[in-house]
Amino acid sequence: MSGPKRNDGQLGAQVEGYRAWLVRRGYTPGTIRNMLKDIGRVGRWLSSEGLRAEELNEQVLSGFLSARKAVVTRRFPGPRALVPLLEFLRYSGIAPAASPLATALGELMDEYRSWMFQERGLAPTTVHRYENTARRFLEEQCHSSGVFVPSALTGADVNAFLLRECNRVSAGSAKGRVAELRAVLRFLYLQGITELRLGSAVPPVGGWRLATLPPPTVSATDVQLLLDSFDRSTQLGARDFAIAMLVARLGLRSIEVARLELCDMDWRAGELVVRGKARRQDRMPLLAGVGEALVAYLSCGRNPADAVHVFLTCRAPRGPIRADLVGDVIERACKRAGLPKFGPHRLRHALAGEMLKQGAGLTTISQVLRHQDLATTALYAKVDFDSLRQVAQPWPGTAR
Repeated sequence: MSGPKRNDGQLGAQVEGYRAWLVRRGYTPGTIRNMLKDIGRVGRWLSSEGLRAEELNEQVLSGFLSARKAVVTRRFPGPRALVPLLEFLRYSGIAPAASPLATALGELMDEYRSWMFQERGLAPTTVHRYENTARRFLEEQCHSSGVFVPSALTGADVNAFLLRECNRVSAGSAKGRVAELRAVLRFLYLQGITELRLGSAVPPVGGWRLATLPPPTVSATDVQLLLDSFDRSTQLGARDFAIAMLVARLGLRSIEVARLELCDMDWRAGELVVRGKARRQDRMPLLAGVGEALVAYLSCGRNPADAVHVFLTCRAPRGPIRADLVGDVIERACKRAGLPKFGPHRLRHALAGEMLKQGAGLTTISQVLRHQDLATTALYAKVDFDSLRQVAQPWPGTAR
């Protein structure tokens, strides 16, 4: 005997489509049941308010949540819980697309984003970083009314923003802020939005190559201890171990791990294509240990199985991992292994240091780490204190 008929109000016709969409996104059955209850609550509220599904947007959902707060219920969905519902309705063409920012600042940011993609050819991650800095800078120049007036920009505004940024970030990050700030100022001038080349008002940040010692490296013993901390019997552990092996044994950057695709692995040739900085692609030998870790992970039954990227999230919505997840993987492994917390870049230092101890030259290390400038690799010569002592000149007036 069938149960009572569901009353999902204005969204009743969308329930089955929403269920199938959630299944494809990798949500668990229990989560799907709860999310289908949410679509029913929203649909019934729309009917009670005389609203149609085609009118659903962030503001309408905010009204729904406010109305629900006045009702005592055992389960109350938060704003994040309703994001997938609105995304599905827009994907299906039922709800209207998100409206673009109506402010002058929002429109300007849209133009700047397009300029970076089309004119500069920057990578999405770089565009995101440049956009964040530009937005912070431009928002500070808005008047109390919220309207941005480009003609009001002065060199003093530029310097004041940069000084505030430099007070809260490292010297290396401050140099990045300079490049990001100059980029948006160049855009404003080229587009005729500002009359002055304000980019020339951005002062350089002091910082000299090889002026300081590199951070303490990680010993080969500690690297192995970190790798041994992974539970490879689970899908999550197999994935994280493969990520750590790529970083520790091949020196891949976090973004390079996240970009890795199935077609990048040539199993017959034993090679791996690495998608690095500036859209550069390099072929590297696929070491046996790294290859075995990848095979073990790929054999665990990824979801979705036909995904292009190698590493996928283990929670819904399923999709490619973000670069910052690599840092989380390494930090969790440090905690399990009882090691001081460090990030994936420290493993690149450890790989370079170990190669140096084994007699590899700086040119070889540069090729493995895929440095565009050999001067970058020269940093690792400073970690070999034993060799440096052999060539160090005695201090004047003292015996060696």
